[in-house]
Amino acid sequence: MTVLSVNVNKIAVLRNSRGGAFPDPAAFSLKALAAGAHGITVHPRPDQRHIRSDDVARIAGVLDGAEYNLEGNPFAPPREGYPGFLELVRRVRPAQATLVPDGDGQITSDHGFDLARDAERLRPLVAALRAEGCRVSLFMDAGATGIARVADIGAQRIELYTGPFAHAHAGGDASRELAACVATAREAREAGLGVNAGHDLSLDNLGALLGAVDGIDEVSIGHALFAEAIEYGLATTIARYNDVLAGGTPR
Repeated sequence: MTVLSVNVNKIAVLRNSRGGAFPDPAAFSLKALAAGAHGITVHPRPDQRHIRSDDVARIAGVLDGAEYNLEGNPFAPPREGYPGFLELVRRVRPAQATLVPDGDGQITSDHGFDLARDAERLRPLVAALRAEGCRVSLFMDAGATGIARVADIGAQRIELYTGPFAHAHAGGDASRELAACVATAREAREAGLGVNAGHDLSLDNLGALLGAVDGIDEVSIGHALFAEAIEYGLATTIARYNDVLAGGTPR
């Protein structure tokens, strides 16, 4: 069964908009887990716009065995307040490290890795992350070519970038984007890779993705989930996601 990892970045955005320590991403991580989430995702960026380096450690300290997924750009250099992605991983040893090729100027992640350009640069970084005990996943576009190369450089999963699917679904016809997701997931599994999915997934579109793409191991959802939680409450929202993940209709 596909499991849910809740991305708590948006809690940090809300906190940072007023300064201070409230709301606390670590506290909301515990609330999400108590409501039925399988794990917690954070994506600290070098500019500290939401999750900060100190949050990464504090959240790790409260998870009590729940899966921790740390996302980030392994090529981004360290700077004041941000020690670099590999160093953050070394400090907290998450269950999963998801590598994402996002730049400082991006509002959010909007594309996967270009393996023709990046594979050999990634190879030693993947090895270093695996040496820390992490499962390594690469953020990849649906429809990307050469997915077997992800396995060749040592990563164990891909995360399908589902933004284009979500956009098309909202427009009423996601057939082409779903076909790309299906093909890329199949190629990944044939190469021995696990398949995660994330970005712009919601209660409205998750069922369509899961109905088309077999064998997704994990979905990482934050933006829509916390927007939906404003309407339904956090516990009810996570229960509804778990209904969809189990193949049912949200209660």
